[in-house]
Amino acid sequence: MIKMYGIPNCDTVRKARKYLDERQIPYEFHDFKKQGLSQTCIQHWLEHQPLGRLVNKRSTSWKQLTEQQKTALNDGSDLSVLSEMPTLIKRPVLDTGTKIFVGFDQQTYDQL
Repeated sequence: MIKMYGIPNCDTVRKARKYLDERQIPYEFHDFKKQGLSQTCIQHWLEHQPLGRLVNKRSTSWKQLTEQQKTALNDGSDLSVLSEMPTLIKRPVLDTGTKIFVGFDQQTYDQL
């Protein structure tokens, strides 16, 4: 089953959910702000997507990080901040079981 990770009040997540709902594509939604994220889940995503694609450096959360935290995250030496502050992650993250997609792009979703 497809699993979508995000937060429900995010506009991009809403677009992606609407897209899947209109096409009657079944999926499970995981609110990572309420339900959290495990390091195992984040590592799995990073096996399929580069860290730079996963982290939203334009977010308010990114701007709140110290330079030391940003450096540790950028070089991959400390990814714990992603599970502590999941709003650093670009949304939505869609796990199809074989592929991981970050963000919403209709052409990419059309390939599902």
